[in-house]
Amino acid sequence: MGTVIGLLPVTPSIDQFARIISNVAAPAFLLGAVASFISVVISRINRVIDRLHFIHSIPDDDVSRLHFRSDLPRLRRRAVLLNRSLFCSILAAITTALIIFGAFVSAFLHLRHEYGIALLFMAAMILFSVSLVDLARETRLALHEVDLYR
Repeated sequence: MGTVIGLLPVTPSIDQFARIISNVAAPAFLLGAVASFISVVISRINRVIDRLHFIHSIPDDDVSRLHFRSDLPRLRRRAVLLNRSLFCSILAAITTALIIFGAFVSAFLHLRHEYGIALLFMAAMILFSVSLVDLARETRLALHEVDLYR
């Protein structure tokens, strides 16, 4: 450990930084996966919203397309699941970013961080898992008998 100059300890050595970087490799990969996942969920949300706009734009006198309105409750349920999936994945990304940030801050301050980082990593994985489950539930709703004949 370095000596304390003023209130802050001396910066970590190159070896300590190399160890920190190797320790945050898994969270960095998780952050990349979550970012890609967020893009997929946003794309799906946009498709559901476009479909909702299309159905809401059908005039009341267009009897040939009024049957599409029966799909509104299912589309709303999909939107709710996707919104929750997006929210949980964003929280997972924030938590993962905090892991990386916390690892470097704790190195600068020469603090023990293993338990805190482990808890944050578990929280990020739980949040990401919840978002995956919501996406799976939405996927089950996505293919519907009405969709097969459009």
